[in-house]
Amino acid sequence: MEEALRRELSSIILYELKDPRIKFITLTRVELSADLRTAKVHISILGDEALKRKTLRAIEHARGHIQSVAGKRLGVRYTPVLTFCLDETAEKGLYVSRLIEEISKEGGEVECQG
Repeated sequence: MEEALRRELSSIILYELKDPRIKFITLTRVELSADLRTAKVHISILGDEALKRKTLRAIEHARGHIQSVAGKRLGVRYTPVLTFCLDETAEKGLYVSRLIEEISKEGGEVECQG
């Protein structure tokens, strides 16, 4: 159910929302509560902090419409109440990769003394 909801939400946001503030966004995962009444939607947004806040506000503003359309398409008895949150896993991964790369470069220049 989580994957079906994620696919549907991605489609709605990508193809149906006309808000110019909503761009550079990826739905990374959806976590449904045990009773299927609420869903935490993790999104990744490319850009600086100001753009991320602006995009997240726009998504929150469209939340009711997104919920309504998703509920109709999925044909569920109760449409989960959506909560959007930033997923910074990809950014953290890039940061760690950069750190490892820097350390590797520095390590190549250091002479070993035995």
